[in-house]
Amino acid sequence: MKSAVYPGTFDPVTNGHLDLITRALGVFDRVVVAVAKNPKKNPVFDVNERVMLLKEVTKGIGNVEVVAFDTLTTQFCQELGLNLLIRGLRAVSDFEYELQMNQMNRKLNESIETVFMMPGQEYTYISSGLIKEVASYGGDVSCLVPPVVSKALKEKFK
Repeated sequence: MKSAVYPGTFDPVTNGHLDLITRALGVFDRVVVAVAKNPKKNPVFDVNERVMLLKEVTKGIGNVEVVAFDTLTTQFCQELGLNLLIRGLRAVSDFEYELQMNQMNRKLNESIETVFMMPGQEYTYISSGLIKEVASYGGDVSCLVPPVVSKALKEKFK
């Protein structure tokens, strides 16, 4: 069984993230969605809320496991015995950051390979940061995130 880790902050999970998970399952037998604690990003949702939201929105998708982690991604992969990472690329600007991340991961653990995947064209402009900004001003993000996430954002930004 070929498994891969899809790490991220997922604050919040978007339709673009779900598209990538679905696409990844076309390539891999199992996807472990790894939710990074990462307090440096000042998340709107705590790690437990993000895990809960991801579990809720992926419950109808087979072979997806959602877990939290608070170590280096390479350490987490090693703990799981997995050596494949999935990273999403929306635009050329993402590539520079992801290239640096890939090179650092290789330096830390050369057995880990990164597979870059692109979401569907309709999701290339979506980012969690933009969604949080729009939602914080009361904007409607319901077409960009799953319904449970839209509801959770409305609650956070009351």
